[in-house]
Amino acid sequence: MNEPVFHKHIFICTNQRTGGERKSCGEQHGMELVAAFKKSLKDKSLPIRVRAQRAGCLDICDFGPTLAVYPEGVFYVNVQLADVEEIIQSHIIGNKPVERLLLSRVKK
Repeated sequence: MNEPVFHKHIFICTNQRTGGERKSCGEQHGMELVAAFKKSLKDKSLPIRVRAQRAGCLDICDFGPTLAVYPEGVFYVNVQLADVEEIIQSHIIGNKPVERLLLSRVKK
């Protein structure tokens, strides 16, 4: 069986809206989150292949800044720069999603 290209793939919303009522992840600090994830992952030299990249709208703008981790399909909301290390340590390395940031938790 073929080895996956990436064991974990992090998609960080960097969408920017002009005007309107809805929040915009990119305006809140989407690109800063991308940079923080990339730097931390590179610094850690993990034994698994992980990619963090910017993404367009994840369509959950009201809960932004947002990101998704695959292959699990876990969506995180209201992600702050201070949350990056916790997400990497708990979810990316430990395979345990950070409960307090999960979309499913805020949508109940």
